[in-house]
Amino acid sequence: MQRWPVVLFLAWVCFLFFAGIGLFMSGFLLTRIELASSSSCSDPLVPPPWERQSLPPGSCWAPQRFSKAVLVIIDALHFEFARFDPAKASPLPYENKLGVLHQLATSQPRHARLYRFRADPPTATMQRIKGLTTGSLPTFIDVGSNFASYAIQEDNLLAQLVQNGRRVVFMGDDTWEGLFPKKFFRSYFFPSFNVKDLHTVDDGILQHLYPTVDSGEWDVLIAHFLGVDHCGHKHGPDHPEMAKKLTQMNEMLRSLVDHLGNDTLLLVAGDHGMTETGDHGGDSEKEVNAALFVYSRTPLFGSSPPEEPETIPQVNLVPTVALLLGVPIPYSNIGEVMAELFAGDGDAVSAALQQLSVYHINAKQVDRFLQSYSLVAQDLPAEQLQHLQELFSSAVEEHTQLLAQVRGTTVPPELEPRLGSLISRFQRYLREARAVCTQSWARFHPLRMVGGCVLIASSCLLCYMASELAASSQSFCRSCLLYPLFWGPVGAALLWLVHVFTQEGLDLLLVSSWAAAASQLGFFWHWWGQHLKRARLTGSQPPLASGGLRQRLRAWLGLAFPMGILFFRCGAMFSDSFVVAEARVAPFLLASLVMLLVGKLHWDGRLTVPEGPKQQLLGLSSYRREIWYLLCLVAMFLVCVRLSSFFHQCREEIPQCRPSVFLSPLASLRNTRAKNFFYLLCVALLAGLVYAVQSWLRHYGNLNSSDPLVLFVRWGFPLVVLCIACYWAVASSADDSLGKLQELVQVAVVVFPRAVYGLASVGLLLLLCNPVTVFAKDTRESAESIVTPYLGVPGSEVDFLHVIPQIYKRMQESQRSRLERGSCRATVAAYGLGSVYSAALVIALTLLAFLLMLLHSERLSFAFLLLFVEAFVLLHIHTCARGLAGDAELFSVPWYAVISWLLAASQFFYSTGHQPIFPAIHWNAAFVGFHLDHSTNLLPAVLVGANTFASHILFAGSWLPAAPAVALCV
Repeated sequence: MQRWPVVLFLAWVCFLFFAGIGLFMSGFLLTRIELASSSSCSDPLVPPPWERQSLPPGSCWAPQRFSKAVLVIIDALHFEFARFDPAKASPLPYENKLGVLHQLATSQPRHARLYRFRADPPTATMQRIKGLTTGSLPTFIDVGSNFASYAIQEDNLLAQLVQNGRRVVFMGDDTWEGLFPKKFFRSYFFPSFNVKDLHTVDDGILQHLYPTVDSGEWDVLIAHFLGVDHCGHKHGPDHPEMAKKLTQMNEMLRSLVDHLGNDTLLLVAGDHGMTETGDHGGDSEKEVNAALFVYSRTPLFGSSPPEEPETIPQVNLVPTVALLLGVPIPYSNIGEVMAELFAGDGDAVSAALQQLSVYHINAKQVDRFLQSYSLVAQDLPAEQLQHLQELFSSAVEEHTQLLAQVRGTTVPPELEPRLGSLISRFQRYLREARAVCTQSWARFHPLRMVGGCVLIASSCLLCYMASELAASSQSFCRSCLLYPLFWGPVGAALLWLVHVFTQEGLDLLLVSSWAAAASQLGFFWHWWGQHLKRARLTGSQPPLASGGLRQRLRAWLGLAFPMGILFFRCGAMFSDSFVVAEARVAPFLLASLVMLLVGKLHWDGRLTVPEGPKQQLLGLSSYRREIWYLLCLVAMFLVCVRLSSFFHQCREEIPQCRPSVFLSPLASLRNTRAKNFFYLLCVALLAGLVYAVQSWLRHYGNLNSSDPLVLFVRWGFPLVVLCIACYWAVASSADDSLGKLQELVQVAVVVFPRAVYGLASVGLLLLLCNPVTVFAKDTRESAESIVTPYLGVPGSEVDFLHVIPQIYKRMQESQRSRLERGSCRATVAAYGLGSVYSAALVIALTLLAFLLMLLHSERLSFAFLLLFVEAFVLLHIHTCARGLAGDAELFSVPWYAVISWLLAASQFFYSTGHQPIFPAIHWNAAFVGFHLDHSTNLLPAVLVGANTFASHILFAGSWLPAAPAVALCV
């Protein structure tokens, strides 16, 4: 079979899977419709005319209470970081460090207050910035834009400030630059993606913060600090570096308060919290529980703070800040004003009237948004909208009646109880409206999800049928390429014509899915026609149909067990409880499949000493050794499966779970002796891996020549290990432990990984140019390498399958030429001939392992060791099982081997510290070898993807060469 048809077929299969996944995701990760409307001062949402006449100049909708505001965002400021408990004698590194907040709240209770600031998931920075400025709820699909932020087109707080002539100055996280282009009067952006950098952003802000505040050339100042978040990602919250970073934030806030004027509002907020490992992105309690601190030199609150801080949603900040600064509330806001900030200095009645006024404005704005949204989208339930409209209408009507009986600020005594009741009714409306939106925007598109699943399932079936057709090259090329390539564009063209006649918008994803389905239909139609034609030509029943029931059951059981486990796993993906427990289920299914394989051998009588020809062929002792060898391999395999569970990551759905200590980097260890012990152990493991690989290659004669690849294996492998060991040494050192050598360390953490990248790339290129490491020489004359007639990658299947015969042919030609020249005893010795396939595989996998271990924390190298041991044992189990079963069909890989390989890849996805959740993504991998920000998102995506799918890369990379190896070992 030629190379290009296979490449085209694989490209088509990739297109099918991508189309199915894309169609499923379009129904699973939905986004809400963003309205293009924006609020303005002329909107008819203000209170009645007699109250609007009292608005000062420059105010919209409500009197302006502050002319300036400072918003300090401390990224990942968990509420426990801001709380201060004087009773704690020995606080943790993240506790009792922000003492200035406690001091201000206790000494000036009417000027300062601390809140629990509850974030809406997803708790990624970009989504939280969007929620903090629009007052709406981002959805989970927005996470894909977290590191390639797009400008916010929806009405937002910054747009309202700029529209009303306010000067907005920003300094900090450069994510804001992509979200709000050309919105700032002055800006100081700093690179934010490098989560290992704790100081660049914070130090840059501190350099400009106080001079900017003192200059007065601003109306709103936003400072977004990232050090606390990056420290959590790098070290976790329970680390001395976190104490240093929070202390720095405490001193910054103490100095900032001294620079503020009486007309300035200070807001200190965290955009989200963090887990015990310093991660975020999900919806666990620790991730959504942030902190908000409000302070002003003038009195803000009319009453003393409650004993336990109040919990408020983050979206409530948007309408509150907008009305305090005298600008309109953004059009799509669904937040509720923090009414206690509008109490003023008067008595309880006047405070209630002011709060009632802002509630009325807020409710009318939310009602306008719901009416506009319901006209363009159908995802808000009509009955719930009707209920909300009734609540709103009754509250507004009662508010109008109440104001008609009020003259100035004098309220008759009989009306005072109605004030509190009316405020409660507005609160109920706003909170129910937010709840309706939250529930509705989490709905799915079932039709697209089902279509995506069907497309993926049919693609799997197509791959199975194509594997059966691969034996016939003519039928394969026509069925797998010609007909699909014809029917796919035809289907896409038909859908395009339908859209042209109906004048509807063309969805590219829908067209791609339609083309994929049409191409699949063409393949299946042709395959079925060929199947019927072959059946008519033969005119006889297939062999299985002519056999007895026992033979048919035995033939199908070999496929039923593995395929049943595979279908069970795929079907269970629709169960939420299974997805949560998949880290434990995948190893269980893998162990069950191996045990079923051993059980099938026992049922077939293959694990008992046979009598007759088999015994005469193998001998009693050798057959017993083979059986015991298989049982020992199974026992070793089960031990590896059990040990792999120690390298686990936790999900937020299991609060009692504690992540493995092996996931944290060595830099997070405070015990120097333990750090040194684990470091030496990890380096010894790397050295042991290289020694084992070199010993294996040397044993089979693959290191006897002087070819560049062989020289690289001899000397390049130890050099790669040395670079990785040096990188681990400098990366695990504390930031301040090396003193003046810190600049040298910053260079080393970039140079050593890049050296590994370069060396591994050179090794893979050498392997690609000449993958054969067989060495042959005359026993009397000088050594000379004997290679295959082709250079580089095999050009055809004939080249690939007949490497050994071609080498033998070259050896025979060499010996014949020497005999013709009269050389006597011209024998030729060949080294590495038996491992001609596996040697290249082992070299490639070792290089890939070096790269992937570099992208993980140091102690996860133990998990990679288990991965290789388990893969080695699994291959030997399949080989022994086929030998005992008497399967002599070469180059035919059984399905239980394929499925066990797949389950092993899924098992080690979890055993390398991963989970299919946002907080479990190892973002640190994007900066292994790169100190500053990347100029493009492609390279960090590749590094993070390689880190996330390391086990799949290793198992998939080893399967293609391992498949014929399993057959050949029989």
